[in-house]
Amino acid sequence: MVRHFLITTALVAAIQAPTLAHAEDVRMFIRHEVTDYASWRKVYDAFDTERRDLGVTAHAVYRLVEQPNDVTVWHEFKTIEAARAFAVSPNLKRAMQNAGVKSAPQVWFVRAVEK
Repeated sequence: MVRHFLITTALVAAIQAPTLAHAEDVRMFIRHEVTDYASWRKVYDAFDTERRDLGVTAHAVYRLVEQPNDVTVWHEFKTIEAARAFAVSPNLKRAMQNAGVKSAPQVWFVRAVEK
């Protein structure tokens, strides 16, 4: 079964928007619902080498306590450009489809703020 993922117009614009300067330590969050966490996790873990090749320098996975198939992951990058390229990667889309992602992902980018 082929699943289609919709990304809002605002998100596409944010992903594709040019930046004036390179950012350091950009974190990308992705939240979506999966059919089965155990099956999703196998595909996520198998994607590790490709994730690193696409610029991910660190990552973590979280699940809602009351809804364990509601998954949020973060991936860290050295630049916003690398994060945006990862977000629109056809390989990432394919992995998400194979992993049983059943809802359109919510995606956002952040940087740490100094005190």
